[in-house]
Amino acid sequence: MIGYFLIPTLSKPKVQLEKSIAVLPFRNDSPNDSTTYFLNGVMEEILNNLQKISDFSRVLSRNSVEQFRNNTTKSTPEIAKRLNVNYIVEGSGQKYGNKFVLRVQLIVANNEKHLWGKSYDREIRETSDIISIQSEIAQSIAAELKTIITPKEKQLINKIPTTNLTAYDFYQQGREEETKYWINGNKASLQKAEELYHKALKYDSTFALAYSGLARVYWYKHYLKEKEYLSKNFGDSVLILTNIALSFNNQLSEAYTLRGNYYSEIGKPEQAIEEFDKAIKLNPNDWSAYAEKGNFYWSTDLVNNIYYLQKAASINLGAELPDLLGEIGWAYHSAGFPDKAKQCIQDKFKLDGDSLSYYLNLAGIEFWLENFNKSIEFSEKCHAIDSTNFNVLDMLGKGYAWLGKYEESLKYYRKELKILNKGEIGINEMASIGYVYLQNGYKAEAENYFNEQIKNCNSVIELKRGWGQKLYEYYDLASAYAPIGDKDKAFKNLRILNQIQRVPLWMVTCMKKDPLFNSIRNEPEFQQIAKDIEAKYQAEHERVRKWLEEQGTL
Repeated sequence: MIGYFLIPTLSKPKVQLEKSIAVLPFRNDSPNDSTTYFLNGVMEEILNNLQKISDFSRVLSRNSVEQFRNNTTKSTPEIAKRLNVNYIVEGSGQKYGNKFVLRVQLIVANNEKHLWGKSYDREIRETSDIISIQSEIAQSIAAELKTIITPKEKQLINKIPTTNLTAYDFYQQGREEETKYWINGNKASLQKAEELYHKALKYDSTFALAYSGLARVYWYKHYLKEKEYLSKNFGDSVLILTNIALSFNNQLSEAYTLRGNYYSEIGKPEQAIEEFDKAIKLNPNDWSAYAEKGNFYWSTDLVNNIYYLQKAASINLGAELPDLLGEIGWAYHSAGFPDKAKQCIQDKFKLDGDSLSYYLNLAGIEFWLENFNKSIEFSEKCHAIDSTNFNVLDMLGKGYAWLGKYEESLKYYRKELKILNKGEIGINEMASIGYVYLQNGYKAEAENYFNEQIKNCNSVIELKRGWGQKLYEYYDLASAYAPIGDKDKAFKNLRILNQIQRVPLWMVTCMKKDPLFNSIRNEPEFQQIAKDIEAKYQAEHERVRKWLEEQGTL
C-alpha cells in the first residue's frame, strides 16, 4: 500500500491530517479534447488558491494527482488512502465557444459523503468571469471545512492576474505544455510553452505569470550546461524575468522560488533563503520551494536538508516523489544513517520500479561505507541492465580505482568517455579519470585531465557556483594537485577545506580512501586534517541523531 510507505521518515505510524485535501484532475465532458487545457487550468487555479490558505494542514500538488487522471478503477476512498488525505475535490465540465459549464464537489474521503457541490454555467466575457468562480470554489470549500482565511490570503485568492482574456488563454495553454514537459520530459513541449508565454505577453506586457513562466522555461533549458553554468552571467535571464514578474505582482510564490534558485547558484546564500521563505509564506503548500530550500542545505546542514525535503515529499506525491525519496535517502546516508537511507531507496523503488536506479543508489551507499567490492557488485547489476549508462560506468571506474585495480578501472572510464563529450564530464571527476590514466602509464592524458579539473574548479570558486560556495571545491583542487607532486598547493586547499563546520560521511571516506591523495596520505598534516574532518562529521551525526529522536523517527 503506497499510502503507508510514501513518506517513511516524516513521523511515527501514519496519522491522518485534519484538513488535508487533494483536487483530482477535472473530467472533460466535451467531445473536443482541445479544450482540456482550459479545464486543467481551472482545476490548477482552484488548487493554487487552496494551497495559499495556511489553515489547511496539507494541500497536495497537481503533480500528486496527475496519476489519477485516467484512472477509473480506484474508488474515492482508495485514492484518498493512497494520497493520505481526508478530503477530495472532484470536478467535470466542458467549454464550447465562449461559454463553459463546471460541476465541482467536495467529498469526505473515508465514506464518500458529499459535503458541498455546485454547478456553474457562465459566459466568458472577461478573465474575471473565470477567476471569480475559481476564487468562489476555493472559499466555499474552505468555509465548508471551517478553515480560516486571512484577509491577506483572501486578497491573493481574489487577485485577477490579467484583464486580457486572450493573454490568459495563451498562458493557460503554455502552462499545460509546461506540465507535459514535467510529466514526460518532452523538450518540444517546453519549447511550445515558451512560445505560448511570449504570445500571452504580446497581448498583455504586464502579465506577471507569463514572465515567471518564461523564467522557469529558461531555468529548465540552461541549468547545468557547462558553458553557461560557468559563465559570469549565468542565470541573469531568470533574475531579469522574475524581477519583471514581481514588479507587476509581488505576491507570486513561484517567482520567489526561482529567484531563490538563482541566488543559491551565484553564491548569495542569505538572499536565497530569504527568497525561499517569501515563497513559502505566500504559499505554505509550495512543494518546490521546500524542495529547493532542502537542497540548498545539502551536505552543510543535514537537519534542514532532511526536514525541508520531507516537507516537499509530504505535499508532492506525484512523479517527483521517487526523486525526493532518493534525495532524502542521500541526506540520511550523508548523516551516517545507512539503514534509513536504504529504506528510502526501497520506497523509491516500490514507486518507480526503476531497477537501474535502485542498484545504482545501493552501489553509492556501499561505496561511501567503504564496502567497495559490494558497491561493484551492485554496479555490475546496473551494467547488466544498461551497459551504456555513463553513471554506471563512472561508478565502476571509481570503484575499481579505489580498490587499486587501475587497468579494470580504465576500461570503464574509457567506455564512459566514448559516450560523453568532454564538457559533459563532471567538473570534479576529471582528476579521478586522470589518475587512472597516470597509473596505466598515460602521462600526457593524465596531465590534461588534472589541468582541466584545476581550471574548472578555479572557475567555480571564482564565480561562487553552488559547489564552490560550500568549500568542497577546494577538496577537488587539492585532489588534482596532489598526484602531480604539487604538495604546497594540495595542502593549501586542504587547509581551506578544513574550515568546513559540518561534514557529511562521504567526505570522511574521501579523506580515508581516495587514491588521489596516496602520495601525501601518511604526512602528519594530512592525517591531522583527516582527523579534524572526521570529528566534525561525528558532531553532525550526533546532531542529526538527537533531532531524529526528538521527532520520534529513530
